[in-house]
Amino acid sequence: MSGLRVIPTWRQGRERLQVCLADGRNIAWYDRDAARVSLLSDEREGEVLEALGPFLTGPVTVGPPLVPTPGELARLCLHPDDDLAPNRPGEALLVALDRDTGAAHRLRPDPRRRELAAEQLTGRVLDRLDGAGRHVLHSVPLPGGDRIHHLLIGPGGLFAVHVLPVRRQRVRITDPLVAVGRRAPRPLLERVRSDAARASCALTAEVRPVLALAGPAGVEAAVPPRDVRVLTAEQLPGLVRAGGVLKPADVEALHAVARDRTVWTRA
Repeated sequence: MSGLRVIPTWRQGRERLQVCLADGRNIAWYDRDAARVSLLSDEREGEVLEALGPFLTGPVTVGPPLVPTPGELARLCLHPDDDLAPNRPGEALLVALDRDTGAAHRLRPDPRRRELAAEQLTGRVLDRLDGAGRHVLHSVPLPGGDRIHHLLIGPGGLFAVHVLPVRRQRVRITDPLVAVGRRAPRPLLERVRSDAARASCALTAEVRPVLALAGPAGVEAAVPPRDVRVLTAEQLPGLVRAGGVLKPADVEALHAVARDRTVWTRA
């Protein structure tokens, strides 16, 4: 048995069968109306087709997700309130702090300001990568109040970057746990993977998870985490060195879709 699960969902009035791993991550889906199985990774094609076997109603096309056509892009006339492109690094935190500055007599600094400084640091690094066929979106909202801190789209693929403020502290990683300084470990890598999986669902394209450490004194990881890149803010430019995953037209199409706030309501 492959351990894959098939879950029926609805998108724009059409049924779509999601194929998920045991931990809930989506790796493929079957659009019965289009007779197409879309794979986020072709490594498990055989297992996916086996899991979908009872649901297939005839010949199907199998391949990577289709990017929007020029006609679909032409219909993306965004209202300014729905356009995420103008978002600043840490946009959600900036808005929250503006609305509620916190008690003036705090004995300790507001932790949101430390998180904001970390997101602004990584945002500045990523913004320098924007252009020349690459795009960066900041503070992408997800249902339930979560958000993707930064989304990088380029020839090397799509990356959901989660920022962890760790200034001058050592970081210990034992997948899925992450410990900062003397604080108790947290299963942060599960959150990072979940954000990327939700982005993949919203954009119908593979989005890879990245944990960005802002200002660590050192990083310890006996075994590299599964499927998650752990980088310092200064190492983030390395994400764009790889290419050949997306064509320029695909990058532009995915950026046009990703900047639409309403797209993320299905994540």
